[in-house]
Amino acid sequence: MANIKSSIRRARKSRKQALVNKGRKSKYKSVVKQMTTYLNSGKTKEAIAFLPKFHSQLMKIAKTGTISKKTVSRKISRITKKINKIKK
Repeated sequence: MANIKSSIRRARKSRKQALVNKGRKSKYKSVVKQMTTYLNSGKTKEAIAFLPKFHSQLMKIAKTGTISKKTVSRKISRITKKINKIKK
């Protein structure tokens, strides 16, 4: 355990931020899982309707830096490709 006052505060801040990041990662995983469920079960209309919200949620998480912007962009791109392929 830290003895210096600033390091105690820093440890407390770090624990709080870890909880925030955990929530964001959980949200990311649940949104991705929901979209893949739509795609795998053949619910094309729901997937298309959910795409803007999916994109929005992922970019909100990416802008905080919890998950890399490049990773999120890649995920969005691949999902959008799948939806466009199903549409045709």
